[in-house]
Amino acid sequence: MATGKLTTHVLDTARGCPASGLQLCLFELNNGTAEKILETRTNHDGRVDGPLLEGVLKTGTYELRFMVADYFKSHSVEEPNGAFLDEVPVRFVIAQPDAHYHVPLLVSPYGYSTYRGS
Repeated sequence: MATGKLTTHVLDTARGCPASGLQLCLFELNNGTAEKILETRTNHDGRVDGPLLEGVLKTGTYELRFMVADYFKSHSVEEPNGAFLDEVPVRFVIAQPDAHYHVPLLVSPYGYSTYRGS
């Protein structure tokens, strides 16, 4: 039985704070199809209240989709010609089901960065 976990953390670099209330979805990708595993929102600390996956990790390709346009709009950060970023997809591979995979997102209305955290 796999005992790994998947977590995330979103920081709003434009406003200098955790991205609270940001909607995100997790998908498992198989043979060109994306199966939604869960949909949730970040809490006041820019995290979700628990791991996105825990103890049920399996090897494969996954994608987190962060709804950043809706998040910035909800915080009155709107561009006159519309949002530059809409959904931010982060595709990654789980190769070790017993490991901790942490996928943070640093985001502003014009760019983002991600990495494998700890």
